[in-house]
Amino acid sequence: MGRRAGVVKPELFMTRNLGLVEPRRIGSRTGRIRFDPATGRWRKGAVKVALNGVRSEMAVQEKELTSKRKSTGPVRLFVGLPLDAVSDCNAVNHAKAIAAGLRALKLLGAHGVELPVWWGVAAAGDWSTYLSLASMVRDAGLRLRVSLHLHASRLPAFPLPDWVSRLADANPDLLFTDRSGRRHSDCLSLAVDDLPVLDGKTPLQAFEEFFLSFRSAFSDFIGSTITDISVSLGPNGELRYPSFPPSTGSHRFTGVGEFQCYDKYMLADLKRHAEEAGNPLWGLTGPHDAPEYNQSPDSGNFFRDNGGSWEGPYGNFFLSWYSGQLLSHGDRMLSTASKVFGDLPVTLSAKVPLSHWWHDTRSRPAQLTAGFYNTYGRDGYDAIGEMFAKNSCAMIIPGMDLLDKEQPHGLKSSPESLLSQIMKACEKRGVMVSGENSLHVGIGAEGFKRIKEILSAENSSVDSFTYHRMGAYFFSPEHWPLFTEFVRSMAHPEIDSDDLPCNEEEKLSLSADMVPENDREMQAV
Repeated sequence: MGRRAGVVKPELFMTRNLGLVEPRRIGSRTGRIRFDPATGRWRKGAVKVALNGVRSEMAVQEKELTSKRKSTGPVRLFVGLPLDAVSDCNAVNHAKAIAAGLRALKLLGAHGVELPVWWGVAAAGDWSTYLSLASMVRDAGLRLRVSLHLHASRLPAFPLPDWVSRLADANPDLLFTDRSGRRHSDCLSLAVDDLPVLDGKTPLQAFEEFFLSFRSAFSDFIGSTITDISVSLGPNGELRYPSFPPSTGSHRFTGVGEFQCYDKYMLADLKRHAEEAGNPLWGLTGPHDAPEYNQSPDSGNFFRDNGGSWEGPYGNFFLSWYSGQLLSHGDRMLSTASKVFGDLPVTLSAKVPLSHWWHDTRSRPAQLTAGFYNTYGRDGYDAIGEMFAKNSCAMIIPGMDLLDKEQPHGLKSSPESLLSQIMKACEKRGVMVSGENSLHVGIGAEGFKRIKEILSAENSSVDSFTYHRMGAYFFSPEHWPLFTEFVRSMAHPEIDSDDLPCNEEEKLSLSADMVPENDREMQAV
């Protein structure tokens, strides 16, 4: 009499250290359960094929299939590797823990993982460590989304390339600057994109060289293992100005932020723009009546809902210039990326932030300081969608787990409304969407439910979703079952009775001895 058919329970994937087990025998033969995302079914057994032929065919078809994925199959699910998977010394961190995680994600049916690649680590052209990780992903049977980070990070610590940092130390105006003269060392000011300020090179030329170096080094992976490449457009990789304090992450920030237009290159462009508009006095500096970083809109006159300067002629002049500079920067960056990667069978993408705090005010100040001229009655995201469409680029939108909730300190926030607006702009322009969750640790059952609603919506333009981020908490007993349930509910897999392990002895567990202590303590970022 056969065993009862059913779905593998989440407990099968749990151990007391990392929560990972793998069925060792399928029925009466050695094998591995594999999930086929094209059919939404689990398959048993394994058939050896000519991998080179398969990869070649996939490389030819991948780009054509990108625009059809939503109608022919489920959303592709990626999980972000730790931000410090490769250290600032160009060495693999948590190698055994990552290998165990890759195996668990493959069993669960994830499409692939996302690998953060830091300009500051690989700028010298040494790709050996990143290539090792790519090989691990390929050997695990997963696909790879690569994020080319052209910015710096404070936690974990990844600076800009040494030679760039030295030039910025000698000329601090290469960095974004606020009204008080404080510099943001995370990325270069967009005002120098086309200026030969990097030892005779422009930043765009330096970025293009980095892209070309990556393309050459990973030629054997692109189109087969590597299916997606995202490029950094600003701080935290997002298309925006660094409008909140350097020591504060966006998920903890609740103020209006500050305009970042006070380096000498931005001020020179503002001055030129004002003179061309016939109002030279408007180009002397940024708004004098705007609040400080952590203040509310009513702390100054510029963002007041009724009668604020943002609604007047000067406000329109400044905000049009400020947002236009950001839009032009994004277009230059995506054009450069398209020039290097546009002929490859990969999905090219870049990130737009979900600056939702104060979205329920008329002025929407947090979006204005970030560079999005999106006020009541004015759609500031349509032009962004048009720019992404022009460069055949998918848009990454974070925060798909966030819900409209009552906020402290009178903060009028609406992540659901802003997300809907951005996605409608993408739909209007035919831009594919790649979703992400927020960077909060532990989004909970409500967050997973919200993500599922968005990904399962009829006529959704979401092609893929990247969940952040693999680490100790991700595989914890508190989180792993929730994530497992989320993935299963999205894919609706069916498992034959013969595919189920017969008993506890048929489960292959990861013992504490297999994973070093420092890897078991791998922290989610």
